[in-house]
Amino acid sequence: MALIDTEAALHEAHRDNHTHRDVNGGWLRPAVFGAMDGLVSNLALMTGVAGGSVSPQTIVITGLAGLAAGAFSMAAGEYTSVASQRDLVEAELDVERRELRKHPQDEEDELAALYVARGVSPELAREVARQLSKDPEQALEIHAREELGIDPGELPSPLVAAVSSFGAFALGALLPVLPYLLGATVLWPALLLALIGLFGCGAVVAKVTARTWWFSGLRQLALGGAAAGVTYALGALFGTAVG
Repeated sequence: MALIDTEAALHEAHRDNHTHRDVNGGWLRPAVFGAMDGLVSNLALMTGVAGGSVSPQTIVITGLAGLAAGAFSMAAGEYTSVASQRDLVEAELDVERRELRKHPQDEEDELAALYVARGVSPELAREVARQLSKDPEQALEIHAREELGIDPGELPSPLVAAVSSFGAFALGALLPVLPYLLGATVLWPALLLALIGLFGCGAVVAKVTARTWWFSGLRQLALGGAAAGVTYALGALFGTAVG
């Protein structure tokens, strides 16, 4: 009885500990990086304009214009990219579908050869390939995964990608503008809120990396702060020169 309890405890511990991070990042990675992109780019844009000693109204208009332009640009680019990728994948799936229809035995032999190459015995590989090839849709899915590395049932949506990119970028870009919209007339509240946001984004990114949250947060804080400092200096330099 004690042995059974010990084995059960070990099994439970293995199950609890044998988990992996989402190496693809799922929705978290693109969302956080989209927000980070919006935050860094709009903060740098606003600090560059602020360095030229312009009015708070000009900075607000610049920030809102940067938010809108960046968000629409991100959405359009993401939609085009994902749509193009999806069209390419669907074209390849059509090729595979035609091959399965015209040369079913050759495709079955090809699948068996793949399993043999992975160490399965020839007899078992051929039987597995035969069983999987009975259903054309299942055969297409298996061939797509094995040969193309894709799942036909999980193709990305261009619209979802575009909306997600738009929302994430806009949310990040809004942070440095928010203090001005709430009545601030100087740069430092916007800078402070943006730097806090940068640290928070970096800390969240640590969930899909092996880094500690404080290291990722400080790294992003330093990079975003450096971008803001450089653009502020450029704005001050060119503002003085133009003036």
